[in-house]
Amino acid sequence: MTAKVIGDENGFYTRAEKYWKKIPPTVDGMLGGYGHISNIDINSSKRFLQRFIGEGSGKAGVSCALDCGAGIGRITKRLLLPLFKVVDMVDVTEDFLAKAKTHLGEEGKRVGNYFCCGLQDFIPQPQRYDVIWIQWVIGHLTDDHLAQFLKRCQKGLRPNGIICVKDNVSQEGVIEDDVDSSVCRELSTLHTIVQLAGLNVLAEEKQEDFPDEIYQVYSLALR
Repeated sequence: MTAKVIGDENGFYTRAEKYWKKIPPTVDGMLGGYGHISNIDINSSKRFLQRFIGEGSGKAGVSCALDCGAGIGRITKRLLLPLFKVVDMVDVTEDFLAKAKTHLGEEGKRVGNYFCCGLQDFIPQPQRYDVIWIQWVIGHLTDDHLAQFLKRCQKGLRPNGIICVKDNVSQEGVIEDDVDSSVCRELSTLHTIVQLAGLNVLAEEKQEDFPDEIYQVYSLALR
């Protein structure tokens, strides 16, 4: 699938790392100039996530979450720290994680770990996380690396834990973005990768109220 589009795998990852090193460590930078959609995004994510966490049979706990492709901590700050006791962050760009320490303010004391690593190489600690949140970053992984990463994430979950993927979805096929060296997949391709990783889709939701000119965005809860 993505292999035909990407070509040189090493170049695909190196170009992405170079791109993000040039991006300012701001909310607007994290969202490619669409900083104004952050509130809509966070509020929708909170409603989606709260269906799966807290008290009750089969619900995920609220001890620890992992923010993947965390950047400066936009999601950690607004979505995860208000809901979880501890949050770990992983991102490939060292400068973003350094900025996160000031961006998060006082609440940043509850960040357990700042991991500087590409997700293709990252191994979550086994049985540590109630929720693993993966947003706007799967396009930086090949199909094979994404399936392998999701398998490792599954091992990183505590009992009743879930993986949430929120990302752009194309209308048809795989679309390459030469600017940031990423791909956008259609929903059926994403479903196939999830299946290959041995995971099931608990829920799926299309993001509403985003600008018309950007890709449609879907949230998937996986276990």
